[in-house]
Amino acid sequence: MSNKRAKITIDILMTIFLILSFIRWEGIGGAIYHIIVGSACALFFSIHIFIHRKWIKATTRSCFAGKLGFSHKHGRAKTLSKALRGKYIINTLLLIVWGISIITGFIAVLPFFAEAENMLGWGRIHGITARIGLVFIIIHVIQHIPQIKSYFGIKKRAKDAD
Repeated sequence: MSNKRAKITIDILMTIFLILSFIRWEGIGGAIYHIIVGSACALFFSIHIFIHRKWIKATTRSCFAGKLGFSHKHGRAKTLSKALRGKYIINTLLLIVWGISIITGFIAVLPFFAEAENMLGWGRIHGITARIGLVFIIIHVIQHIPQIKSYFGIKKRAKDAD
């Protein structure tokens, strides 16, 4: 499987399982469904991060080398474009928020089945961070519309000259 095809496949599976994870059913059966679907989503999320590890590493190095900052003299980015900076910031927020959501989701499993009322805070944190993460995913998708279009062979139309 080509690298491009692998990226598209993982992105599609990650999206499907993310959407499925927001579908809720009551009772133990619903919880088991959510655990399975959420675990699959976390797996595809991890694979997605692994596939993009070189971009993450290179952009993070640029960030810590001061290349994400602004030139005070010219008021513009030194090395990384504004669009790339925006993507990096959203991706970093996604890593943090979904990392918290995934970890608290796994922590909340045992107290849920044990009906430990004093541990239900983990489930609340999981739910809140999942909803915040969804907002960041929407922003992330909007940022990547040109790439998504290119995957489907949709090219920018040249503007007609008048």
